[in-house]
Amino acid sequence: MNTCPLLELYKYSINISYVQLVVFVIAMVFGTLIMWKPRKVIEIEIAVYRAFNWKIEPISMEKEIRNTRSTGAIVFIFGIAALLYVMYA
Repeated sequence: MNTCPLLELYKYSINISYVQLVVFVIAMVFGTLIMWKPRKVIEIEIAVYRAFNWKIEPISMEKEIRNTRSTGAIVFIFGIAALLYVMYA
């Protein structure tokens, strides 16, 4: 007897939830690190691009730090929102 493939996925839903939880925690950790150390994140980005023989540098380091910090906050907030959605949906 053939069963619906969607019903087969149900028995794996617990494992999928754990994977989602790990992804959300990683997003929140990265968001926190980006907010906490934006200059280090920018330096890492520059080093990665140098490995590809590209030279990048921000025009205004203060503005780049502010934008990087706000991006970290957005990643952190989306991580929390997604975690709450999965927990309560």
